[in-house]
Amino acid sequence: MNSAMFCAFVVIAVVSLIGIRRGDLGAPFSSIRKVLPVLAIACLAFTVSSIHAQDKVRNAVHKVAPVYPPVARQMQLGGTVVVNVTVDPSGKVIKAESSSPFKVFIPSAVAAVKQWKFAPGDATDTFSITVNFEKIGGN
Repeated sequence: MNSAMFCAFVVIAVVSLIGIRRGDLGAPFSSIRKVLPVLAIACLAFTVSSIHAQDKVRNAVHKVAPVYPPVARQMQLGGTVVVNVTVDPSGKVIKAESSSPFKVFIPSAVAAVKQWKFAPGDATDTFSITVNFEKIGGN
């Protein structure tokens, strides 16, 4: 069951229970304003915990450092790129992409992470890797 289905189920169940308890199925809608914020927080907590439960990070057994882009070096830029990676059971990166705001670093970060090797696992896993580019001096 995904988190949206779970939240819908919880809302329907609580609304029904309030109506049954009061003996009137129309009553839940007058009380829903009191219950809805609590349901929203519960659904959000469930969604966040299910996202973290799906993220399985494997240990990298071979890393390749990214090439510092010459333009970024000249402009003395630094930044962080989050690369979303999909790794097959053998540990090979089969997909790497990023939508980081530091566009100048994305090609280098993604190219480097695509060459990484990870410990073997039971299934294909998807997780995020943070690649840092420290500010360095110009030529």
